[in-house]
Amino acid sequence: MPRWLPRAMVLALALVACFQLGSWAFHQLTGLLINILIAFFLALAVEPAVSWMAARGLRRGLATGIVFLGVIIASAGFVTMMGSMLAGQIVDMVEDFPDYLDRVIRWINQNFDTDLSRVEVQDSLIHSDWLQKYAQNSASGVLDVSAQVLGGLFRLLTILLFSFYFAADGPRLRRSLCSVLPPAKQVEVLRAWEIAVDKTGGYLYSRGLMALISGIAHYILLQILEVPYAPALAVWVGLVSQFIPTIGTYLAGALPMLIAFTVDPWYALWVLGFVVIYQQFENYVLQPKLTAKSVDIHPAVAFGSVIAGTALLGAVGALIAIPAVATLQAFLGAYVKRYDVTDDPRVHGHRRRGGGTPLLTRVRRALNQPRRDA
Repeated sequence: MPRWLPRAMVLALALVACFQLGSWAFHQLTGLLINILIAFFLALAVEPAVSWMAARGLRRGLATGIVFLGVIIASAGFVTMMGSMLAGQIVDMVEDFPDYLDRVIRWINQNFDTDLSRVEVQDSLIHSDWLQKYAQNSASGVLDVSAQVLGGLFRLLTILLFSFYFAADGPRLRRSLCSVLPPAKQVEVLRAWEIAVDKTGGYLYSRGLMALISGIAHYILLQILEVPYAPALAVWVGLVSQFIPTIGTYLAGALPMLIAFTVDPWYALWVLGFVVIYQQFENYVLQPKLTAKSVDIHPAVAFGSVIAGTALLGAVGALIAIPAVATLQAFLGAYVKRYDVTDDPRVHGHRRRGGGTPLLTRVRRALNQPRRDA
């Protein structure tokens, strides 16, 4: 046996063990790494506001606290409004359930020649086996829901804590990162950081402005139609349509359509028509003007980045995909050498004439060739 073979075997086993250990640790820490990534992008989003306050004499820690306090208050207000709306709708549904059940029973009796009564239906529902099993499953699932809620709160606190430190100690973090790099690399890192701040902050603020405009427009419509909970529904439409990519518009419009349908079925059609028309106005007029400077990427690239982000990180990837791709595009744009495009008709989508035999002429010659030979 060669002398180097035992060492090579031990080294190979050590490398395999290190790889397995690293893979296990990475899978165990995936949730924490995703939380840190979300916190980093959140810190980049609030960095312009924090820097603006810090430039006017406030300490970065106090400025970061003010910004996060405003975000928490706005989020709590949104959750409170949506919760009150849902609670009110549930109470109305419970109060109107007997009348709705009477209408259903009356329709069944008229169309199927039956003799049902509400008391019989209620007794059969209360004493049914599936209702008892559903109650038992719901009771056993309360603990799972509570655990998920507690886990979500812990994750939210983790993200807020990391993002607060990233935003408050941003200069110190950049100095620590640059201290281990040569001067030439330091310039590139700082430039990439600045581009990321501009793109992420611009994306967030432009989306927030479009959410405000969308909420006001839909609030006016819902108020004209006298749809209940118009302010909460307007906030829902504005936020969901702007901050949930691809399917946000459909999710945002479904809830006000459902609430409007309970008032008058024709109102749901009015809401649907307004949502479609406003979406076209936003896509072709409003969005290009507001996002031309902040996030200047092609719609196909944005759609592909959302799909790729969803495949990699789920909903988190869908949210951060567009600012991440915009940052990468702006950073690589400085290193890609571009040339003047030649003035060729094919560049503009026109075929070049006279450069060869047309296809139709060649087909005719091929068809007529056997006749001449004959």
